[in-house]
Amino acid sequence: MTASTVLLGDGLAVSPLGFGGMALTPVYGEVDPAEALKTLHHAVDAGVSFIDTADIYGGGSNEELIAQLLKERRDEVQLATKFGLVGTPADGYTDIRNDAAYIRQAVDRSLQRLGTDVIDLYYMHRRDLRVPIVETVEALAELAQQGKVRHLGLSEVTAQELEEATAVHPIAAVQSEWSIWSRDVERNVVPAAAALGVGFVPYSPLGRGFLTGTVDAANLGSNDFRRRIPRFAPDAASSNQAVVSAVQSVAGELGATPAQVALAWLLAQGKRLGLPVVPIPGTRKRHRIDENLGALALELSPPQLEVLGAASDAVVGSRSADPNWVSQGRE
Repeated sequence: MTASTVLLGDGLAVSPLGFGGMALTPVYGEVDPAEALKTLHHAVDAGVSFIDTADIYGGGSNEELIAQLLKERRDEVQLATKFGLVGTPADGYTDIRNDAAYIRQAVDRSLQRLGTDVIDLYYMHRRDLRVPIVETVEALAELAQQGKVRHLGLSEVTAQELEEATAVHPIAAVQSEWSIWSRDVERNVVPAAAALGVGFVPYSPLGRGFLTGTVDAANLGSNDFRRRIPRFAPDAASSNQAVVSAVQSVAGELGATPAQVALAWLLAQGKRLGLPVVPIPGTRKRHRIDENLGALALELSPPQLEVLGAASDAVVGSRSADPNWVSQGRE
């Protein structure tokens, strides 16, 4: 690893790549818990100490899995989890809640499942439009004062929502989808985060696997939630192979893998746009963690960045089944 830590907002130091825990739940197919725990240990062994989960991943089972890692290695991990969604990724969501009463219940449930007394970074997972964001952040600030969380985060907020939130309490990070094929956050949210001193944590930095060229959208499993995402529909996925081809072409020039190119592109964007960027790719396979870390040493040339940028402009299909679900639909 070329850098030991990256500073997000509010003084939160994390590893330069994180690990997205949702991959270790049955959203892309069945998971072996013993193998999943080995994958988590391998991540920390390799220097990936920023571990991301949420209370709804696996109906809470992902937090319980990570608790087994924390039991042995709590002081080696920067732990992030989230509240706000009701339901599960595999079965669908039934509600979003950001009210103070729900937040107080949610944090205690997460702390219990995780087997820890403090969460390093606690995110609002999605925006509940029935509750002013100022009230949500005030409730989160109380948790920080109580010592239950160390830093606050927001997921899929608009620039205006981020500005309103930071007026109440420092925000360490925004987590939203951002990758070569999901660049809408660059219009407003990323510049706002840069101006406010907030770090950015891109989820699905490999396009939910699509950018690696290993995903056949026509043959996704019956319980694979990507079936509900418009850009994975047959016609859109066929058109979007063009961006995969561009990534593969650049990878070939560099003797790298498509995943490394996709991650290196995000890191380059962070430098260009002036804010700390820490992607959180998820995987079930230990060797993919080592592969992803290779992105930290990869330098993309201006012509290569131009090729990738042009390919991203041609992506077809929304990144979410519900436009209001993500910041793009509310801007």
